[in-house]
Amino acid sequence: MGDVVELRPRAREDFTSVIGMMIALGAWAMMFGALFFMYAGMRSHALMWPPPGVPRLPIGLPALNTAVLLASSGAFSLGLRSLRKGERRALSAWLAAAAALGTTFLALQVVVWRDVWASGLQPSTGAYGSVFYGLTALHAVHVAAGILVILLVLVRSLLGKYTEHNVMPVRLPGMFWHFVDAVWVLMFVSLYLL
Repeated sequence: MGDVVELRPRAREDFTSVIGMMIALGAWAMMFGALFFMYAGMRSHALMWPPPGVPRLPIGLPALNTAVLLASSGAFSLGLRSLRKGERRALSAWLAAAAALGTTFLALQVVVWRDVWASGLQPSTGAYGSVFYGLTALHAVHVAAGILVILLVLVRSLLGKYTEHNVMPVRLPGMFWHFVDAVWVLMFVSLYLL
């Protein structure tokens, strides 16, 4: 029989935290996955997508928005890397950048909604409008929640609550933030490009 590896209390706690976050992300992935499958089913049964007479979705601003959200995720990663090196001030700066970029994403998403609404695509225009607003609004709620968590982590960072020996309270929100990014990339490709 193999040797049993005994984890230190902190390592055991960190392991449990990561498993818990993976379970939560798995649940969110199933929810978004079910919505994507519903969307794919609707598209596969439609004779034309988008339906005739319905305005097409813009690509330019959503593409810029994708880059903004990816940059936010990158900033968060750089902050975590800085913390692991003991650079606590850099963590705070990168978290502030991640939150600012996430907020920029939401502001640009509002502009996209406003422009699409003005062009005549509304939830009441049928499945195409309903799916677009439903998926993007649900994602925006997750982005808003992520920004609030990043701001909480930022405040705690400014108060000196994190060290290179305790990165898990920063790593877990980062896992969620990267998940939100990945969902957006899939949403951008499926809604705007396909």
